[in-house]
Amino acid sequence: MHKFMRAVGLAGLQGRGALEKLLEYCVQHADEREYIKNEDDEMFAQFTKEFAPGLGVVVYGQFKSGNHFIYEYYYPYIKSEGISSSEDITVEQHAATDSYAGVCDDPRVGITMIFYLQNMMDYLKISENGQKKTTGTSVALSALSTQGTIMLPIAKTPNQKRLLKKKRQARTRLVSSARNGDENAIESLTLDDMNIYTTISDKILKEDVYTLVDNYFMPYGVECDQYSMMGEITDYRLTINTYTKEPVYILSVKCSDIDMDIAINRKDLLGEPAVGRRFKGNIWLQGHIIFPEKK
Repeated sequence: MHKFMRAVGLAGLQGRGALEKLLEYCVQHADEREYIKNEDDEMFAQFTKEFAPGLGVVVYGQFKSGNHFIYEYYYPYIKSEGISSSEDITVEQHAATDSYAGVCDDPRVGITMIFYLQNMMDYLKISENGQKKTTGTSVALSALSTQGTIMLPIAKTPNQKRLLKKKRQARTRLVSSARNGDENAIESLTLDDMNIYTTISDKILKEDVYTLVDNYFMPYGVECDQYSMMGEITDYRLTINTYTKEPVYILSVKCSDIDMDIAINRKDLLGEPAVGRRFKGNIWLQGHIIFPEKK
């Protein structure tokens, strides 16, 4: 069973029989149905069942003779409403399945973000000649987590917040320039990193690391779309999975100026969420690409 099913409130499923019953329910009572044919005129379908607002399971498979549907894979999802990044997106197909991954190079994060593509059908319908890079797009990022902790915020004055925002904006501009080959920007970033390393090395001997590091976003484990992160909670709500009645937290989190919604089962979250506090945990990153409208 997909290990992130518990993040959408399906932790109570036990055994293969319960899983197959759930997938059959998702296909028969789907809220959204999408179909597409490949070059060999084979019919594929994607069924989406929502168990709470923006939260559910997707089942993907193929129709065989006699309209018999055979599922190939499934995955839990959470959809985010806000736009996280407006950078160009590169899309690549996974090696083992018909699913896809999106690649976003946003300078605010400092690393290349790889996410599981939610609206694969939209991409297949508009992509032409097998193009991989899509321009003029934006992406709404979201994530599922099976383990998280609520942490207190670092106290800052309004003036400190303004200065930090200016520093982040300046660093983002430097990163963008460095990627375009600006040697002065590369040198400035190198010196900044050395100064930060020296400052933290001195302070960490007497202070806790989470009083020095406000947020972070870094790869976790061996799978390319899973990350360890910490960010500020800007909003949250508790919702109930209609299938299992399990409570699930939906946390709106800002990390390195990137906004995303994170779903986590209440039993997997340590601490009480509140606006201004920080969420720290391991996530499976997903994304919904918003394609430009054709004129």
